[in-house]
Amino acid sequence: MSAWRRDPRLGHLRRSVEGLHTPGDMPPITAEGRMEAAVALVIRARTDLDVLLIKRAEHEHDPWSGHMALPGGRWEPGDLGLQHTATRETREETGVDLRTEGVELGRLEEVQPANPQLPIERIAPFAFAVPPETEAVVASHELDSVHWVPIDLLARPETASSTRIHFSGFSKSFPSYHVVGEHVWGLTHRILTGFLDAYRSQLF
Repeated sequence: MSAWRRDPRLGHLRRSVEGLHTPGDMPPITAEGRMEAAVALVIRARTDLDVLLIKRAEHEHDPWSGHMALPGGRWEPGDLGLQHTATRETREETGVDLRTEGVELGRLEEVQPANPQLPIERIAPFAFAVPPETEAVVASHELDSVHWVPIDLLARPETASSTRIHFSGFSKSFPSYHVVGEHVWGLTHRILTGFLDAYRSQLF
């Protein structure tokens, strides 16, 4: 077994995820007009525990255009389940192969978009740990950049922020994490907040 897999922090991370997920890999919704998605919370076990974030490229017809996110995407008919979706999309977007390099930590609580006009019904997040030498690249035209962000940085009070989003003639302020010069908000913020709250609770 590789030395990094014996890192005691992996057990701490796994305990953090316990209780946040729905048991089993829920079958995708196949009703016409409804779509599933899955994302991967990828944690690199270096001196700092780093989370992999991506910035999506600007696309006119993409509702998440230019946003910071976790790697992932929509379920496709060839996917064996939503976890398969998360690992496939992570490899296609960032070159990180979670099936061969990753250690499964568990499934987090699924989230649903607040905007009913979006085509996604729900998003299932799955957590993985990867070796300290893991590098991510922009492997898809759908991405603008990739970033490894320390968990401890996300947890700092000064990282908490807000951002104003304008859409369909409407403007609203949303809570966010301000890192690498970008705001992480929306569904990604909700997923990370749930994980960080559980992670910090295990420290005490």
